[in-house]
Amino acid sequence: MNKIINVWKPEDERHRNLKMYHSNHGRSIKGFTLIELMITIGVLGVLVAMAVPAYKDYTIRSKIAECINGAAVAKVGISEYRQSLGAWPPNVEDAGLTNAGSSHYCTGYIDYQDASGQFTIDVNEGVINPILGEVAPYMIPTEVSSNMINWDCTRGTTPPENLRYLPSNCRDS
Repeated sequence: MNKIINVWKPEDERHRNLKMYHSNHGRSIKGFTLIELMITIGVLGVLVAMAVPAYKDYTIRSKIAECINGAAVAKVGISEYRQSLGAWPPNVEDAGLTNAGSSHYCTGYIDYQDASGQFTIDVNEGVINPILGEVAPYMIPTEVSSNMINWDCTRGTTPPENLRYLPSNCRDS
């Protein structure tokens, strides 16, 4: 019976350790260099620099859209008054509304026109963003039939530099 005997040779062990030393400290180690990491961080910095202002505009636009959506109560009240009595209400209170805002971001409805039923949504710019200028969308009703009223949102007195904060359907003049 043949037995295989493994004979330990000290010179083989030294040779193996020497190879490990060179392979761990040589140029064959895989990894990222400092310049590659710096380029990656620079690219991420550029992406963040572009994303933060876009996100800020988006949050402002969503708060203003909340005010416009909250005006649905006023639109229904004014429309029902018109359809029931055949005339636009003399003020928003006669349409069953208070002049209180429908959210934290708007303070109510102003500049109500009893001849046409249109009104302005009073956006609370100071709560939305302290540096935000005037944003004042108009809601304009249009009778398309005796029992149907369509409402259009326009920019109102919103200056051109703040139009980007209005929803796209309110940016027309």
